[in-house]
Amino acid sequence: MTAPRKTPIWKEISRALRADIAEKIYTEGDKLPTEAELAARFGVNRHTVRHALKSLIEDGLLRSRRGAGVYVTAAPTDYPIGRRVRFHQNVLAGGQTPQKRILHIDHRPASDGEAQALNLPLRAPLVVYHGISLADDHPIALFSSHFPAELLPGMADALRETSGVTEALKRCGVSDYTRISTRISARIATATQANHLHTQEGAALIYTTGVNVDPDGTPVEFGQTWFAADRVTLTFDSPD
Repeated sequence: MTAPRKTPIWKEISRALRADIAEKIYTEGDKLPTEAELAARFGVNRHTVRHALKSLIEDGLLRSRRGAGVYVTAAPTDYPIGRRVRFHQNVLAGGQTPQKRILHIDHRPASDGEAQALNLPLRAPLVVYHGISLADDHPIALFSSHFPAELLPGMADALRETSGVTEALKRCGVSDYTRISTRISARIATATQANHLHTQEGAALIYTTGVNVDPDGTPVEFGQTWFAADRVTLTFDSPD
């Protein structure tokens, strides 16, 4: 007796096609194989293939042209990781329009790990900025940025009133900052993360943490980012 299938087959097809796009087997503007060809590839009927394609169209990765087929809408965003990680510059360099959407900004005490990353006492006050990063109106990442509240008075207002972290830090007196550490691991999307990123629960995410410091070496930001793995290619800059 075979075990019952836990994941619907159309979701497995959708994940396989996402992986093809992430690996640039199909790139922006490419036409996908026909429904009949995909049905033969995956050993299913065309209705199942159509369901998988519909989910990718709804997520903005594909577009359908009546009578012409289904085409790849968005190529993965190249996202350099180096000493100067700047979201807006990275997305603009890839020919896309950057945008950040604020989900929530709050004040709370630092956890043990956050305090250690920012070289602060345990439970020191933080400003925590939760949001979504978008490229050409498509969500590519969720993020949480943690800032030392006492070092950066007015940071919460600056984040609400400016276009991003770089400008907000400048308003609080930090003219420049550099990345001193980055850690990368894999995660799978929770239901909430999937909802924000317009993807499927259980989809692959690239999870990064990083610490940025001012010119004097004082930590000014501890960041966590959950990238949609099929929409971003992380690249690593050589040391300056």
